[in-house]
Amino acid sequence: MWDLNRFIKTLTFFEVIPMLNWVQDLFKGDSQDNPDKSMGAKTVSVVLVAGATGGVGKRVVQRLIDKGYKVRCLVRDIAKARSILSEKADLVVADITKPETLNPLLMANIQAVVCCTAVRVQPVEGDTPDRAKYNQGIKFYMPEVVGDTPENVEYKGVKNLVEAAKKHLLPSTERILFNFSNPSLDIKNLWGAVDDVVMGGVSQSNIRLSSNTAVFSGNVSTENSGGFASVRTKNFDPAFNLSGYKGIEIRVKGDGKRYKFILRTETSWDGVGYCYSFDTQADTWINVQIPFTDLIPVFRAKTVQDAAMVDVNKICSFQLMLSKFEYDGGLNPNFSAGNFALEVEEIKAYGGKELPQFVLVSSAGVTRPGRPGINLEEEPPAVKLNDQLGGILTWKLKGEDSLRASEIPYTIIRPCALTEEPGGKELIFEQGDNIKGKISREDIAKLCVQSLQQPFACNVTFEVKQGENNASYIDWEELFKTVNRDSLPISS
Repeated sequence: MWDLNRFIKTLTFFEVIPMLNWVQDLFKGDSQDNPDKSMGAKTVSVVLVAGATGGVGKRVVQRLIDKGYKVRCLVRDIAKARSILSEKADLVVADITKPETLNPLLMANIQAVVCCTAVRVQPVEGDTPDRAKYNQGIKFYMPEVVGDTPENVEYKGVKNLVEAAKKHLLPSTERILFNFSNPSLDIKNLWGAVDDVVMGGVSQSNIRLSSNTAVFSGNVSTENSGGFASVRTKNFDPAFNLSGYKGIEIRVKGDGKRYKFILRTETSWDGVGYCYSFDTQADTWINVQIPFTDLIPVFRAKTVQDAAMVDVNKICSFQLMLSKFEYDGGLNPNFSAGNFALEVEEIKAYGGKELPQFVLVSSAGVTRPGRPGINLEEEPPAVKLNDQLGGILTWKLKGEDSLRASEIPYTIIRPCALTEEPGGKELIFEQGDNIKGKISREDIAKLCVQSLQQPFACNVTFEVKQGENNASYIDWEELFKTVNRDSLPISS
């Protein structure tokens, strides 16, 4: 018998009829507090930030959050970090100088690392609690290293972080959309059943977490002219932008039946879906690659001949379906009514361009101590005082070298003197480590975040300073095209 109540629940869950949800919100309270609201296309993978409470690091964290990244901060003092960083940042206690703290929990699901760590330097005469003298970066104060040594922080610590990241980084050419073995989204709030009850049928399905997978299961019936069961996500807000990828890959274990994977680029309830059928092997895990070019535009199981190609810039929802029908009245050759189950471990985009996965903030001048022909009187204080500061630049260079040797796609940024001045200046890139100047921490943070999105930023080392002019717009791709890739190994 057709179930009117289940039909109404489906429409309510997916907010098909706004009036139904308005009435529901009267009983649940303010809709802003409603846990059933879609969480949107949040990235599942994580950007790990080391040195997150420093002058550059805290700005990197905020910029990543503003751009929708999921951010995990490596900190030594939770209370101090929470007073500095956004509540949206995930804080984990660890120390790069103690490799045992860089454990799998800290490194789980990381897509990229931004390392802004630095040995603590302050004026010999002392500083204010908020490090105002050091941070202003304009007037020179005779510096000294306090706390841990440059060798431990700039070299050994960076090397520890690089080695830990290498073990856990996801491939840069992939983007995890849903990882059900380590879920960060509550599927009951995002995925819901769309069965043939919406057409008068009686099939039933659901999706639930079980043994580190999501299980799409139920009973499909052909009674009342039905014959399909499915689960679908609410509309993502913002939509997924998967431009630059070749398609979707899902890892599933099925029951020998043929299923459909459907994605939509419109927020309407009953619009065109882009569909791909795949067969499963009973009790066997398989990886199913779904090229965007192979998706079939359909409307209610009928192909739409004049439909546009799928717009991968705005993917609004996903759906998994078991149906009696293929397309245009054809029957599913591997369909049988009754119970079914499809386990899903992961949904990801594949075939993307290689992007940097480890951004290291180093320093201009790292190759100059001991370089023949250098006139120290014309060099910045860090170069002149390298030996007095425990070889700070020498150890920074060794930290860089550990990253270059790791085979992790990287960007090494060597800023000139850092200041607290407002950002927004034009940026000047150079290579060869001869540059002198200054640059705001705000612009370095912006540069770190942009590096993660630029294929031309892969495997490059460059120095950067600010120019004289303000920059209302920066063409980041063109800027990174001016930088030559490293020929490994490199020291200048």
